[in-house]
Amino acid sequence: MNFRRRGRDREGPSRGSGRRKIRSPTRENYFRQDIRPHEYVLAVLQYAGYLAVIAWLYYESVRAFLVFAPGVLLYLRHWELQCTEKKKREFAVQFQEAIRSLAASLHVGYSLENAMKETKKDISILYNEQTPICREFDYMIRQIYLQIPMDQILTGWARRVDQEDVRNFVSVFVTAKKSGGDSLAVIRDSISQIRDKMEMQREIDTILAARKYEFRVMSFIPFGIIAYMKLSFPEFMGALYGNLAGAGVMSACLAVYLGACYLGQKIVNIEI
Repeated sequence: MNFRRRGRDREGPSRGSGRRKIRSPTRENYFRQDIRPHEYVLAVLQYAGYLAVIAWLYYESVRAFLVFAPGVLLYLRHWELQCTEKKKREFAVQFQEAIRSLAASLHVGYSLENAMKETKKDISILYNEQTPICREFDYMIRQIYLQIPMDQILTGWARRVDQEDVRNFVSVFVTAKKSGGDSLAVIRDSISQIRDKMEMQREIDTILAARKYEFRVMSFIPFGIIAYMKLSFPEFMGALYGNLAGAGVMSACLAVYLGACYLGQKIVNIEI
């Protein structure tokens, strides 16, 4: 699946020779656009594997596989949400490193425009050029070359990313610049807040790590029980296959299982 980016292409000097176009990331599906086509293929194959197991264990029928095949759309939607949440957390770490470098550049006397350029050099050492933070700084630097005001560049950054840490930082930083406030103090405060937030999230993840592992194990136990019963007592389980009543019972069991998995994920996934 491809998610097209909207907006106008802008040109600006590159770090190498010549000129090349850069496309502004869009607010809609911002982190989703980083999901590669091969990842979607793997997700579809994963769903097909799950569905094949369910069709055999619960229905022992190829028809069940075909009936539930359209559910791949719901599965991909859920999978995309998980991927985007993971990428948001990765971006938060990248953003923290970026504004730490920006603060260091401003501290030694660089103007904001030059500090942005120095920050881009620093984060290019830490991260691949295709990471969101590198793409964003690359785009903003090209806007600087086009002599677009910095407050407009930063505001556009916050609007595109639509991430809480970036919005808060840009809002306070732009206000401080306009009012003549201490920009370095704003950046230090932003770094401190992001660091505290990330440390709290890590503590929560550490506390819930054992519960998440238990949840994953418990999610596979019903499949193991049914597989054991099918292989050990085929005559007993045979009454549940090939008839409407048996299909209804197994469908009810499957619905209860999926509902329990959904509630379990809600319980172990805590966001701050």
